[in-house]
Amino acid sequence: MSQSYFITGTDTDIGKTLVASALLQLANEQGLSTLGLKPVAAGCELIDGQWMNDDARKLMLASSIKPGYPVVNPLALREAIAPHIAAEQEGITIQAGQLASHCQANIELADFTIIEGAGGWQVPLNGDETMADLATAIACPVILVVGLRLGCINHALLTAAAIEQAGLQLAGWVANQVDPNMTVPAQNISTLKARLNAPVLGQIPWLTTGESAADYLELP
Repeated sequence: MSQSYFITGTDTDIGKTLVASALLQLANEQGLSTLGLKPVAAGCELIDGQWMNDDARKLMLASSIKPGYPVVNPLALREAIAPHIAAEQEGITIQAGQLASHCQANIELADFTIIEGAGGWQVPLNGDETMADLATAIACPVILVVGLRLGCINHALLTAAAIEQAGLQLAGWVANQVDPNMTVPAQNISTLKARLNAPVLGQIPWLTTGESAADYLELP
């Protein structure tokens, strides 16, 4: 039976793609077929006549299943801004249900699938729906990436509470050091361990060249 997880984060640029790619790598090493999906991405460049997002391309590289770019990232928005604004600029209306159906139709392609959101949990998709609605419609367990910086405890607890309120399982969380100068990161992690009702899947330090995030993670 295939496993699938939705990855969200405490904010944008806190390492969702880093963690998603590392989890796919670990699953590959265990002999599982893997697939990373990025239903909606904002911020693309034109490559060989097709608009592509760098995060989606990284997921493709980390996946053992290669279904083609449009399967991995069905909605590629050009500007690196909030998805609903980028979509409005292009005359597109994002519909969470359509993106969820796309993800559900492709989850069974692999033994292990990671579905990466865009931005944080409550990022708007349109006038009524948010990334939370997309995750709820897909209905798979959630992995939360906590960007370790000042304020992360509040952001993590609020996001975890919203995931629980949506009726979804928080399968685990990852602490990712996004601020190399953050003071007392260990104490922040200890606080989160005590307050988050989910296992910690890893603690990623500020990585230097050549280091792999997969070395600091475990699969849920």
